[in-house]
Amino acid sequence: MKSLVIAAVAALIASGVTAEPIKLRADWSATPAQTPPLMPAALKHAPNLYTHWGKSYVVEPIFVAGGGQNLTNLAANEVEMSALTPVSLAVGTTEAKLDLRVIAQQMSDFIPGYGHSGFWVRDDIKRVEDLKGKIVGINARASSPEVAAKIMMARAGLQDGRDYQLVEVRLPAQLATLEAKKTDAAMLILPFTFMAEKKGFKELFAVGDALGPAETVDFVVRADFLAKNRATLVDFLEDNFRLRRWLYDPKTRPDAIKLVAEVTKLPEAAFADWVYTKRDYYIDPNGLLDEARLQKNIDDLHANGVLKTTVKVAPLVDMSLAKEAAARLARGGQE
Repeated sequence: MKSLVIAAVAALIASGVTAEPIKLRADWSATPAQTPPLMPAALKHAPNLYTHWGKSYVVEPIFVAGGGQNLTNLAANEVEMSALTPVSLAVGTTEAKLDLRVIAQQMSDFIPGYGHSGFWVRDDIKRVEDLKGKIVGINARASSPEVAAKIMMARAGLQDGRDYQLVEVRLPAQLATLEAKKTDAAMLILPFTFMAEKKGFKELFAVGDALGPAETVDFVVRADFLAKNRATLVDFLEDNFRLRRWLYDPKTRPDAIKLVAEVTKLPEAAFADWVYTKRDYYIDPNGLLDEARLQKNIDDLHANGVLKTTVKVAPLVDMSLAKEAAARLARGGQE
């Protein structure tokens, strides 16, 4: 019997039959800055882009509005990988008591020389103080935009619920609500900032005016999942970094623009002059985040009363996977 089992295993190995790829459910709130929804769609434009897709993993993009929902999904094991902001990372660690690990950067906002997000208004709003009694759009509670709005409003002596009202609006619908006068200030991401400028709206303040340069969104997993699936996560990051290079390569950027237009359902012209250039958000090609910046983000959130306590990020950050994935690419990505 033992010899039969050994023979069967050997036959499976010889035939190339392997275990099913791990499904990595990865949440996202905004694209093209966040790549999970782009990864499966890119296969149409570059079928041989990935080395490990369908072998060790596949990605299932899960849309969420942002903020607390990301953390809820991660805590409930409804996703394997979450796009957490500094505030969500801190809350998840201190209040939800989750053992989390940041394994790679996704996007950084308000980095000098790059694009950024902000709150845009009509001409009748001149100062933050003019938002007293007004409606301000955010994407989600417990999100970086909500935090930024509250900080900037507090500096002007305004308090949420007493002096103004925050309403949750999906990011792609923010500009439309501003145009329809359903909100008086709208949280706009790229490319809607460019659209707003052409329509005569103006930026009242940037998210970075409240939070400074920020490690806005990172790839975060639970520590126990990382311990069991490290090799798979390195495979994912290698392919994700390969995608990043493809997106920014001048030779393939036209296809990247077509990809983004298909995923977002917006015309290619909305992206042609900025996406995957220095007018875009900062996306590190090797997924390396600035640990000192992330620490400052969390310390500043605590100093502004957003967080009850600060958090030391060093034990939560594991860049070894990103470094290994980048090293593979440098060697030709054949591992």
